[in-house]
Amino acid sequence: MMTVEFAVAFALFAGVICYAVLGGADFGSGFHDLTAGGSRRGAPLRTLIDHSIGPVWEANHVWLIYVLVMWWTGFPQSFAAAMTTLYVPLVLALVGIVLRGASFAFRKYSETLWQARLFGIVFATSSVLAPFFLGTIAGALASGRVPEGGNGDPWTSWLAPTPLFTGAISVGTCAFLAGTFLTADAARRGQASLAARLRVRSLVVGAATGAVVFAALIPIEHDAPTLWDGLMSRAAPIMALSALGGIGTLVLLWTGRFGPARLTAVVAVAAVMAGWGVGQYPWVLVDQVSIAEAAGARTTMQGLLVAVAIAAVIVGPALAYLFYLTQSPRWNDAAQGDMSTSAGSTHWSRRVGG
Repeated sequence: MMTVEFAVAFALFAGVICYAVLGGADFGSGFHDLTAGGSRRGAPLRTLIDHSIGPVWEANHVWLIYVLVMWWTGFPQSFAAAMTTLYVPLVLALVGIVLRGASFAFRKYSETLWQARLFGIVFATSSVLAPFFLGTIAGALASGRVPEGGNGDPWTSWLAPTPLFTGAISVGTCAFLAGTFLTADAARRGQASLAARLRVRSLVVGAATGAVVFAALIPIEHDAPTLWDGLMSRAAPIMALSALGGIGTLVLLWTGRFGPARLTAVVAVAAVMAGWGVGQYPWVLVDQVSIAEAAGARTTMQGLLVAVAIAAVIVGPALAYLFYLTQSPRWNDAAQGDMSTSAGSTHWSRRVGG
């Protein structure tokens, strides 16, 4: 029987999964921006990134707000414990999110190439650091490094094997997801050479991320035994689904089937996040506080479920329509027209004389 506490925890973690998929694709684009090459060589890819994430990047971060509000309202004591222990990576992640957003906007209106380069470097670097620190927070929670009373060690709580590996996996997963999406976008817009270049990038990043995941299994077994037991038992089928999704994405990218590759990439990321949640269940703070123990007042929990239902009715269709528009032929035709002239969103071609 589903309790109200479990229902709220389920709704909260659904937001985590949505942020991992949608926000992850945003963050991962920064990795590809950072490694795109010089101004001339990287211009097509950077312009594609601007057109692909420009309409949705702010909307995707709604999920982070949703998760934080659900957490501090539904499970306030565990939230306080995490914030008073993990404030260093949290602040660094939030600074990264703010810097990447500001730089992404400022780069569009830069008047000179050096300004565009500066804001581009800040955007790309912040896009890599933010998911890394968010990943270390998840790893610290999953490895039982946040004490029930809070005020844990601000450094050893996340500078440890499991948090560092989850941070690295977070960066790799975001880059793989974004690369798959960008490859499909480039192919859909008729940019065959860019799609081929992104295809190779995505294959390399996907293989590297898979290797890091397998390497992480050894320290996690010893560093986070409770999580390990959950992953190897009740979460094993979900983790297997994630592995199949990742392998399927690599195969589809290799064979040039970019549209289906996006779906399998989403399955891979969503499944690995769901596996983490199932493996950690029933703990909010592993080995410290369970979902039932961390829950707030029952009336508060019921109110949260009502708010979630209302938000699903109001916000859900609006977000779905936004994503539909960005994939529509009209948007892609307009974007292609912009990208073929000097009126691209960041004017990279004009700045480098293309």
